[in-house]
Amino acid sequence: MMDPSSAISVNGFYNFLTRGIEDLERVFSSSNFMSIHFLQRVLSLLRSSHNQLTLLVQKLHLPVGEKWLDEYMDESSKLWEVCQILKTGISGLENYYSSGLNIISSFDSHRHLSPQLSRQVIRAISVCRREAVGLEEENRSLMETRTEPLSLKLDEKICTESKMNGFNGFRGVLYAMRNVSSLLLTILLYGSVYYWPESNTGRRNGYEGSLLFGSSFMISTMRLQQRVDSEINETRGGPGVLLYEFRRSKDLLDELRGEIERKCVKGNVEWELEDGIRERVEILRGCFGILRSGIENIVMQLDDVFDEIVDGRKMLLNFCSHR
Repeated sequence: MMDPSSAISVNGFYNFLTRGIEDLERVFSSSNFMSIHFLQRVLSLLRSSHNQLTLLVQKLHLPVGEKWLDEYMDESSKLWEVCQILKTGISGLENYYSSGLNIISSFDSHRHLSPQLSRQVIRAISVCRREAVGLEEENRSLMETRTEPLSLKLDEKICTESKMNGFNGFRGVLYAMRNVSSLLLTILLYGSVYYWPESNTGRRNGYEGSLLFGSSFMISTMRLQQRVDSEINETRGGPGVLLYEFRRSKDLLDELRGEIERKCVKGNVEWELEDGIRERVEILRGCFGILRSGIENIVMQLDDVFDEIVDGRKMLLNFCSHR
C-alpha cells in the first residue's frame, strides 16, 4: 500500500502516480482482462490521485484568485461528469446479475429438472440474455451522447519545462493528473459501460510528444495504455461491455442452455449428476456473485468520489478565502 503522505510535494506526487500505475500494471498482468477486481483497483487509484492533488494544492502557496483554481475546478468537474456516466452505466448491470442469480436459485430449489421446468429455465436464460443486449444498447447511446463532449483523449501537446513549472509546479502536476485520469477513466468506461473500436481511434502512442524531463510516470502510463490497447485488439466478440465476468457469464448462459436442450427435454434429469450442467451452474454462480459484490463496491466508491470532489472544492475555496 502506498503511503499517501509521501505525495505532498510536486516530486512526491509524480512518484505517487508512477508507483500507482506500476502497481496497476502488476494487477493487470495477474488478473483476467477487464476483471471486476482490476476495475476496482483502477477506480481506487483514480480516487487516491485526485485526493492527493487536492492536498498538494494547499502546500504550493498558490496566489489567490489566479487561473490555477479555475483549472482545478474544470478538472474536478470533468471527473464528476464521467463518474456520473460510470455510475449510470454500471448500475444497469444490476438487473442482469439479478436475473442470473434467479436462474441459479431455480437450480438450487430443484434437484430434478422436468421437461416443464427445463423450458422455464431456458426462458429465464433468454430473458437474462435480453437484459444483456438491452444494457449494451443503452450504454452505447450513453457513451455516444455524453462522453464525446468531454474529450478524454490524451494530451499530445509538447509542454515546455517553464510551463510545467507554472504556479510552483501546479501546471505540471495538473497536466500529469489530466493524462493519467484520462487513461483510468477510459479503462473504466470501456470495462463497465461500453467499448466500440472507433472509440479507440487516435489513442495509441498519445504520449510520444510528452516524454519530457524524464517523466517516469508518463512512461509507466504509456506502457499500461499500450498493454490495454493490445489486449482490446485481441478481444473476441467485438464491441460491447468488456467486463470479464459479464462476457464470461453470457457465454456460459448460452452453453448452459445448450446443455439443457440436449439433456432435459425428454424426461426428468438429476442435474447435479450431469457434468456439463453442474459445472456451468457452479461457474455462473461464481460469476454472478462476483458481479454483485464488485458492482456494489464500485458504486460505493463512485459515491465516495462525489463526496470527495465536493469536500475538495469546499476545502480549496475556504483555503483561498482565509489567506
